[in-house]
Amino acid sequence: MTKRTEILAQRRKGAKENQVGTFAPLRLCASIFLCSLILLAGCNSTDTDSNKTPVISGPPNTTYPMPPLKGTSLVNMGWELTDGTRSVFSDHKGKVLVLDFYATWCVPCRDSVPHLIGLQKKYEDKGLKVVGLNVGGPGDAEEVPAFAKEFGIQYALANPEEDLVSFLLSDSDAIPQTFVFDREGQLVERLIGFNSELGQRLDRAVESALKTPAP
Repeated sequence: MTKRTEILAQRRKGAKENQVGTFAPLRLCASIFLCSLILLAGCNSTDTDSNKTPVISGPPNTTYPMPPLKGTSLVNMGWELTDGTRSVFSDHKGKVLVLDFYATWCVPCRDSVPHLIGLQKKYEDKGLKVVGLNVGGPGDAEEVPAFAKEFGIQYALANPEEDLVSFLLSDSDAIPQTFVFDREGQLVERLIGFNSELGQRLDRAVESALKTPAP
């Protein structure tokens, strides 16, 4: 082997080693990014596996103020209460309405219940109405009586009608989702997930909505 050939061989070997050293950190970064995506998963209303504990309970990266209206009105959309009575959005005109979409197996949903109970007790006399709407999937409605007893829930629990779910959760089915409407039926706040910060936002939204004059 000539001296020139030997030098070229050494350069090729060195370049190959540098290439390996360059891509190793990239592979590590890709692995970290993939793990981060997995960890950002939360409760999903179509997931009925009660053994799955969501990693976070905060809101997603994008804030959803309200699904697109598309000419649809909430007025005649409603839910069926545990006693079989049907209630619609327009029945609560003049009240501050809090609609909370939950599942009995969802950890952040369970974390939010004491907060909702406290709000109902504190502001019921001022016109607050909290309604828990179960979207836990097949079989979860059967767990609601035990769920209500476990937490001592006094606010209304119901099964939402499909058009209400399709409308309000059209752009995100993560739960819990909590909607606050003022006395005129206007949306004041929409919260996705639950933690202490979101609890404070919920309090402020309810207090603000209660200040709106009755129609």
